[in-house]
Amino acid sequence: MTESRAAEDGRRDLAAMIVPLGRALMAAEAPVLSAHDMSMWAYSVLLALGEEPVRTQNALAQAIGADKTRIIGVLDGLQERGLIERRPDPGDRRVRLLSLTPEGRRVRDSVQAGIRERENLLLARLPAADRAAFLRALRTLSSLPEEEIVDPASPRRRSD
Repeated sequence: MTESRAAEDGRRDLAAMIVPLGRALMAAEAPVLSAHDMSMWAYSVLLALGEEPVRTQNALAQAIGADKTRIIGVLDGLQERGLIERRPDPGDRRVRLLSLTPEGRRVRDSVQAGIRERENLLLARLPAADRAAFLRALRTLSSLPEEEIVDPASPRRRSD
């Protein structure tokens, strides 16, 4: 698209729109996280563990985009608070398996409810049909593997 064409349609680049929105959303989440004495990384861990009974520390770090050495302190803090359990994998005692405790689920759900409440205030600015379409499009785009976004011509690209 030429520069003049971009100016004609009035649309900025996606990253130019999404990054400031993402920063504002993270700022809106900060009071909710703070009220639960939770960092964004800790909340990310609780979300990533979900309802799965166990997951290795390595796989968890990869899933949330964290360095596996950086996440150890976050896991220590969550374990000290009784929000997660770490135990050796019976098949390989060098590997740690992770799971949420009932208290971890409660805290995760409480944080998520507070964040959703704030998100709903923002989403209420859109008409219902636009809101549904926006969320549907966001789910679709955010579920794409990173390599398909970075290189849309890659052979792994999905066909419609």
